[in-house]
Amino acid sequence: MVRYELLGMDVADLRFAVSPLNEAVLSLRAWRDPGRFPLHLRWLRTLEAVRGRLDEAMLLALTDVRLWTPDFLNPRPHSPLTRFDDELAKLAGTDLTVIERDLRAVHGAMPLPEPLQGSATEVLNRIIDALTAYWRLCFEPHWPRMRAILEGDVTFRGRQIAQRGLATMLSGLSDTVRLVGNVVEVRLRSKLDYARPANGELTLVPSLWAVNASTPISADESPMILYPARGAATLWEPQALPAPDGLAGLLGTTRAGLLSHLDTPASSTELAARLGVTPTAVNQHLRALRAGGLLVGTRHGRSVLYRRSDLGDMLVASAAPHS
Repeated sequence: MVRYELLGMDVADLRFAVSPLNEAVLSLRAWRDPGRFPLHLRWLRTLEAVRGRLDEAMLLALTDVRLWTPDFLNPRPHSPLTRFDDELAKLAGTDLTVIERDLRAVHGAMPLPEPLQGSATEVLNRIIDALTAYWRLCFEPHWPRMRAILEGDVTFRGRQIAQRGLATMLSGLSDTVRLVGNVVEVRLRSKLDYARPANGELTLVPSLWAVNASTPISADESPMILYPARGAATLWEPQALPAPDGLAGLLGTTRAGLLSHLDTPASSTELAARLGVTPTAVNQHLRALRAGGLLVGTRHGRSVLYRRSDLGDMLVASAAPHS
């Protein structure tokens, strides 16, 4: 069991945050043991086309049979708006002794997996390269949808605190978390056992890849509880893009839905995942809408982000039902 002692008994003792790096690293559990993560099988199948472009040996070495991951790859985020590139830059400055310690904590005294052998500097550089490619190919196209669920969870938890109190919110994170007096207790399946003051810095991090609540392996790490996010079961389900009936009659249901949705930029890959169709199918509709002057496209890294043009805004606004 891990115990975090709170300084007081209100929300000032803790914060909520979202970590893109945490999510990417924790998702590697599903690579190692897909049967433990049935909700993500649809996503795992989509990765078959790109696995050959990844350093799969390194990625698999970042977990073990217990599905533990090194603490230095699960940093404590400070905001619900944390960016992956910022976390990666911070990862590059990790103390080399911490890397060795955390890899040993996961893999024990036995020889480390071959991808993790060598100097700590070389290993860290290889880890960063492998995670960067993994993020770009497997995570970045889907991150807006993932982030929406994580941010929705944070909003729900904040409302719970306001309406029902801190103890109720904490017990709602997982049946293994509870508040006893001023101590937050997290019961773990492992033999991990330590207690430490939270120092007003306890961070609660929702995750799409957490089966139960978990904490850092080392008591030296900042106090943090990873817990299962609400709504994860809906992440990969195809979703309709609603549109006004008049607009659907003019453009067709799919194109009208896309146009209505694209008040904020999105890539064809993200839209395809949401609709449950191939990017090729979505691109046909996007090209038609763009050719008609209703969308504009802007390159963002390796992707093209589409959004409504001024003409598209006017068309959607005119088709909206008026009270």
